[in-house]
Amino acid sequence: MISLLLAFAILIIGYFAYGRVTEKIFAPDDRPTPAVAINDGVDCVPMKTWKAFLIQLLNIAGTGPIFGALMGAVFGPVVFLWIVFGSILGGAVHDYMSGMISCRHGGASIAELSGTYLGNLAKWVMRIFSVVLLVLCGTVFVTSPAGLLDKLTPPWMNGTFWALVILAYYLLATLLPMDKLIGRLYPIFGVLLIVMAGAVIGGILFSGGKYTIPEISLNNLHPAGTPVWPYMFITVACGAVSGFHATQSPMIAKCIQSEKEGRKIFYGAMISESVIALVWAAAGVSFYGTTQLLSQALANGASNVVYEISTGVLGVVGGILAVVGVVVCPITSGDTAFRSARLILAEIFRLDQKNIRNRLIITIPLLMVGGLLTWFAIVNDNGFQTIWRYFSWSNQTLAMIALWVSTAYLLKNGKYRFGSLTTALPATFMTAVSLTYILM
Repeated sequence: MISLLLAFAILIIGYFAYGRVTEKIFAPDDRPTPAVAINDGVDCVPMKTWKAFLIQLLNIAGTGPIFGALMGAVFGPVVFLWIVFGSILGGAVHDYMSGMISCRHGGASIAELSGTYLGNLAKWVMRIFSVVLLVLCGTVFVTSPAGLLDKLTPPWMNGTFWALVILAYYLLATLLPMDKLIGRLYPIFGVLLIVMAGAVIGGILFSGGKYTIPEISLNNLHPAGTPVWPYMFITVACGAVSGFHATQSPMIAKCIQSEKEGRKIFYGAMISESVIALVWAAAGVSFYGTTQLLSQALANGASNVVYEISTGVLGVVGGILAVVGVVVCPITSGDTAFRSARLILAEIFRLDQKNIRNRLIITIPLLMVGGLLTWFAIVNDNGFQTIWRYFSWSNQTLAMIALWVSTAYLLKNGKYRFGSLTTALPATFMTAVSLTYILM
């Protein structure tokens, strides 16, 4: 338990210390942001800092920091180290730079920024890569909450029923102006997400000794002997370093009213997501007692594990509240995944998104593809795990490229020494992770 509390403390210190260093290197100023300079009433909409923070947190904190952390916990408490230091030195820097560089370029997507700083070939690679990742991400965030809702509702409301309901909601969230649906619902959901995570960890810490959180160790406790390198670094993406966030940060970059809000919104949201990941990693290793039992439970689906932990720690009523929080969490990332995909495709085909007809032209085919992949995940026993595997790999590869884009930006703006190293070092690390994973 001491290791977990220390991990929480290091994350908080990291936000105030390394977050300020990262901010100083980027050097935000008073130039007009896209929300002020463009303000199109659809995607570039001014938002208050606290609201932008909660929306960013919900955008990035989908199934990833919950399911990914649980699957990462199979390696043992060594996962705590990756979540803490991966976030402070890599993930939060990645999110901050992705958002702030986008803000400097009118809210441009990571694909367009890749073209600006790494060349035309990189731009097209990232365009394809980003859209594929976002569709996979949206599919993951349909399948997992649908499976959880299936457990909480009457038999006729099965996984297929809830998948269709969620896709219908995604259609509205992707089409409507940013402040009409997302801007109104997300602050409420943000409070629910924070309360849910607090309830789960509180139930474990104050269980009277029923659950024991192991101390940090470098030992690999994976029951199948799967090596920590590179598999743990791929499995635990959201919560440590996640390329998906590079597709989400530009969306909020269109809504911030001052560059000086960036550290609170981008760096802060990533640190908050890491706290959520730590909660679920600790819950996984303590609730089941051994990584062998946790691995066996995950074989029946990560949704089942979330349900068992929530009801086991908090009881029936508290468990349902916790599961509802876990349902909301991925849905609020899935809708913005498809929204980000719409914006990237709009950049490619130069379609003005003020016109709802142009939004429909892009959105309907995207959701049709997402629906087909969701059907594949539902009808195949290992469908979700297959999609998650491709999502995880593409996610970390996109993070690698986004960090190199940030490095190129810093070098172009005269940050030759320590400044560029803040992104070049995690970029090098993620390059090694991605390439090793592909080879293995």
